[in-house]
Amino acid sequence: MPKLKTNSGASKRFRKTAKSFKHYKSKRRHNLGHKDRKVKRHARSGGSSLVHESDLGRVIALLPNHK
Repeated sequence: MPKLKTNSGASKRFRKTAKSFKHYKSKRRHNLGHKDRKVKRHARSGGSSLVHESDLGRVIALLPNHK
């Protein structure tokens, strides 16, 4: 059976925690100089949260090596 590849886009957006996966807000990776202060403030890392139970199966399918 061939090896399963990790979705590289998902690996940048989700991190494995003890119980679930954590995701971060978008628009905080690069090109922050021209973005509005309000956009950056609302997307700070304090806005990270756990993936909802209904989406958990899809995230696990995208990240097969992070069980």
